Amino acid sequence: MRRYTIFILTAIMLVLAVVAGMALPVDADKKTLGVPMQELTAYTTLPAETAAVLSEVYERENKIRVNFVPMTPNEILQEIKNDAVSDPTVVRTVDIVVADSKILREAADLNLLTPYTSEASDAVKGLFKDEFDRWTGIWYDPIIFCANRDYLRTTVDLPDTWEKLSRAGKIRVGITDFLAADASANLMFQMIGNLGDAKTYEILSGLHPKVIQYAKFLSNPVRQAGMGEVDLSVAVESETLRYLQNGYPLKIIYPADGTSYLLTGFAITTIDTTRHAAAAKFADWLLSDEAQLYLQTNGFYFIPTNPQTLAYKSFAGKNLLLFDNRQNFSEQQQREFLDRWIKDVRLK
Repeated sequence: MRRYTIFILTAIMLVLAVVAGMALPVDADKKTLGVPMQELTAYTTLPAETAAVLSEVYERENKIRVNFVPMTPNEILQEIKNDAVSDPTVVRTVDIVVADSKILREAADLNLLTPYTSEASDAVKGLFKDEFDRWTGIWYDPIIFCANRDYLRTTVDLPDTWEKLSRAGKIRVGITDFLAADASANLMFQMIGNLGDAKTYEILSGLHPKVIQYAKFLSNPVRQAGMGEVDLSVAVESETLRYLQNGYPLKIIYPADGTSYLLTGFAITTIDTTRHAAAAKFADWLLSDEAQLYLQTNGFYFIPTNPQTLAYKSFAGKNLLLFDNRQNFSEQQQREFLDRWIKDVRLK
């Protein structure tokens, strides 16, 4: 029944949205005609498709246009630095940042962000936000095991930990190349930070002979498991849920010994009072069920950080054991970790 939970949630929320729309005065939209539309500028690391959904819906529902500017993490940090001014009368060109938590932490450490808290953000667990409210996580996407249901019928010893998976006997595994995607590389880095480098490379060495193919895209391992080309894939949950909604015979297994995740959050940067209010309203909306509804109806499935939402309560894996993701490995260290994997694991 769990695989249909999101369908049921979406249907309920759509009905509520329709009822709410019917309750509006007939001339409600007419009153907004001629009113200048406010605009916000948001730097982001979100994929263009995700940002487009959020921007389109928010503009339609709130008459505020959010202009997402796609950037790399390094570009965002540099632009915020350039935008920071000592004169409080000068308005910054960026109002809000919606990006990976790693870059938000770096910006917070440099005092480039404006603290903000609300009822919605206050409900978010401390694990997913800055202790001084300079940024707050919106949703996260964990790495999980994605198993083919036919395979599950043939085994009694379910691999539900990294250790068990690395030591499993006859099993075909799918995984995204650590050099091909941030989520995959992040898995290695968080494993090293939480389990140590020796244990991590021992696990990855155990997995290597079982890997049918190191995929170039995050969706491929899920597709392989769904088509029976592999027995189990190491994959991001968002892609797995998308394939589940499309009817693929898959089962999600949450690693009992912990797993990595990518956390997306927001941080307000504007120092202009009027624009700050608009940015805060958008930030709270990102933490709402409405934002999750439109993401899910467009095929984007993330675990919300706001425990007050129906979307959060619908996810079976919301209480999974997560690795500490606050490691601050330098780019040089990360390159060395990847080089070591290539030399000692993949090419060995």
